[in-house]
Amino acid sequence: MKESYYAGCYWVARQEPVEACAQRLADFLQQVSPLEPTWSRWHQAAGSFKKARQLQVQPDATTLAKLLGRKAHRFGDRSSFWLWAGENEEETTGFHGSCGSSSTRVASVCVLNSLTSGQVAERVLTAPVLTGVVRAMALAWEPEVGLATSSVHRDLIVTDEFPEPGAFVGWVMYFAHFRGTVPPLPAPVQVEHLPDRGTLITLTPEKFTVSNPEHVALAADVQARLQDAGLLRPLRPWGT
Repeated sequence: MKESYYAGCYWVARQEPVEACAQRLADFLQQVSPLEPTWSRWHQAAGSFKKARQLQVQPDATTLAKLLGRKAHRFGDRSSFWLWAGENEEETTGFHGSCGSSSTRVASVCVLNSLTSGQVAERVLTAPVLTGVVRAMALAWEPEVGLATSSVHRDLIVTDEFPEPGAFVGWVMYFAHFRGTVPPLPAPVQVEHLPDRGTLITLTPEKFTVSNPEHVALAADVQARLQDAGLLRPLRPWGT
């Protein structure tokens, strides 16, 4: 069985203008660029790979503000984006999301598309890179929670049809300071405190997988500790 993995960060009810969202997206793309060679060149989506390759996007705040401000990318007070990178049609990665909404019902997000196999996946699906992705999300987007994990493991431990972000454990996790204090966690869990942001948690230095019973047991242990600390709960309006 091949496991697929994704990363994302989430928050609700933080209204921001298009320019602020564009600056956050520019900061994020700059921070993830050193993590994967193909993440130095970004494109918009199109009807074919050939056409999309011609729609290169310069990752600066001014260019991104024009992109996010287009009618097709605006939904109420929310700005959306979908950017991809890759050298061939068979192996691409991308980030999509939305920012700026005051809604308490629809979360603002930034998500790394699901990865399963291939050379890019082999490079990205490591603890250092995924921790770097979630760290960049925390620093650029200032979310309430962040996560990088196996979709198979998520489906194994969450029975809800629509899993609530922040309500379950993953390979890499992030919790904003205002969400609560992270309790002591067992080895080999790594904990990193990000000044003025929150706490980054990486369960294992090797690739987390449900085929490893030690990983599953560790995740269950950490889930119980975080649950007792009140950290695993649905999103609330940002900062509360």
